[in-house]
Amino acid sequence: MHCSAALAGLIAMQQRDVSFHASMTIIGQALTPYIVGNILTDTQSQFDTVSLAFHHLHQQFGDDVVVIKGNLLDDDLASLRALLGALSETFNVDIGLQQTQPSLSKGGLLVMDMDSTVIGIECIDEIAKLADVGEEVAKVTEKAMRGEIAFNESLHHRVACLKGVPVEHLRQIRDSVPIMPGIQALINELKKHNWKLAIASGGFTYFADHLKRRLGLDYARSNTLVIENGLLTGKVNGEIVNADVKAKTVKELATTWNIPDTQTVAMGDGANDLVMMAESAMGVACHGKPVVNEKADVAIRVGSLHSLLYFLQE
Repeated sequence: MHCSAALAGLIAMQQRDVSFHASMTIIGQALTPYIVGNILTDTQSQFDTVSLAFHHLHQQFGDDVVVIKGNLLDDDLASLRALLGALSETFNVDIGLQQTQPSLSKGGLLVMDMDSTVIGIECIDEIAKLADVGEEVAKVTEKAMRGEIAFNESLHHRVACLKGVPVEHLRQIRDSVPIMPGIQALINELKKHNWKLAIASGGFTYFADHLKRRLGLDYARSNTLVIENGLLTGKVNGEIVNADVKAKTVKELATTWNIPDTQTVAMGDGANDLVMMAESAMGVACHGKPVVNEKADVAIRVGSLHSLLYFLQE
């Protein structure tokens, strides 16, 4: 039961060609019959399992991925998602429940948040640290990501604190920016299948445009810091890229590239990403705040960004 090599035998015994209306995906390192069995047992009052199979990308990126096909026994999806979140923590695995799934092979659109999603920092917080106002700005950032204050208000307040910061500080942060694990594998696999890739960020063009070039993305939309004489003025120029603008970006890009609504995916970590997730066929929380994990269609709590691929059907 605790031997990962025994998992293939369990899957072979449970693999059937039967009808189903929902799927539950379990992602982890060295999954065992014990882990999968306990998840099936703990969810059996809400999810009727009819078949088990390996995902078509099982072990291709170093992860075990089991897809459990079945039917929902309860309309209370919030309760089941909360249970899956608890089981994810118990067994240190990712678990996603889906009634519909975009297809990897049909091509599509992925729109990603930038800060704490594509990269492992909040750029505005890092700029603030170099300007000795880090603590003040970080507190406002955290409140905004939890949805406790309006994003536009929080952005103007935080950017005002950066007045007088030299552009050189931005370059220093850009050059050492930590790219999130799994992003390159995710991008490469999606590109093989003609997906369009974009960033929609409440951060700044200085970093988003750089990442667009570095990662080979198709589009980036973010806020423009006003710079005069090599210094930040404490202001931003143009429309603020907030939650509604992010959602509008998903819709506009899908129209521009003639991508069906059923093939759109949005990924992020903060409350200001929830609207674009709702606009998309699949919303993915990536190491998100609790409210985002709760409301997203699926959540990556444990794995790297490429785990998004496992929530796509072939």
